[in-house]
Amino acid sequence: MTRKPFLILSAFAALMIVTALVFAQQAKPQPNKEIFSPVPTVVTPGRTNAEPPSDAIVLFNGKNLDQWVEAKDDSPAKWDVHDGIVTVNKAAGSIQTKHTFRDYQLHIEWKVPTDITGSGQHRGNSGVFLATYGPQEKGIGYELQVLDSYNNKTYVNGQAGAIYLQSPPLVNANRKPGEWQTYDVAWTAPTFNSDGSLKTPAYVTVFFNGILVQNHFAVHGTTDTPIARYLKYDRSPIKLQAHGDPSQPISYRNIWARELP
Repeated sequence: MTRKPFLILSAFAALMIVTALVFAQQAKPQPNKEIFSPVPTVVTPGRTNAEPPSDAIVLFNGKNLDQWVEAKDDSPAKWDVHDGIVTVNKAAGSIQTKHTFRDYQLHIEWKVPTDITGSGQHRGNSGVFLATYGPQEKGIGYELQVLDSYNNKTYVNGQAGAIYLQSPPLVNANRKPGEWQTYDVAWTAPTFNSDGSLKTPAYVTVFFNGILVQNHFAVHGTTDTPIARYLKYDRSPIKLQAHGDPSQPISYRNIWARELP
């Protein structure tokens, strides 16, 4: 009986020593030094923020929806392209990119009509799904909310710039109805263990009209399910939502993305 406390203390002391050694290794100062490789790839920026850089994948050029399909069945996208913009066709349903992504930078512009009607969630509702699981999972995913939030009250994690039902925007950066709004997004996809369990969550940073509204937010999981959850995926399309609210449909333009290493 007299040896057991000694053994416990010895084991505890050994654990503390190992922990201290690991911490000391992690905390070891790293040298600052010049490096010469690999040399960063040359990317030519656009002349404006809306113009895609040279390495961008242009998802909508104002002329056609060749890069998009209907989210429900992969048939050709049926939204209305006119005057360099594309307007939501609610009857046709949501659309998604043919191209799939992991980590990426996204630029997208949207506008609600000047004469928009309705209130709360029934006022220009749409969404940018930064990743989606498709019809087999009822189109669930991770939504950046699109809504007219200019003098329009609703729950704060459902207004424009919110990660829907999870993270309100840091500020309300909405312009008036009829004016173009801009999202610039950096999306880091979640990673998974071999058994499908979550290893690291998704992270998202959003600039709304040039103002930071989501600062490297760790997404809790799917945003449009009663309980946020993660399902394993490797690559995913980007989806634009045709929401069923009765207000006038919104329009999009200047959509491009850059895959990140």
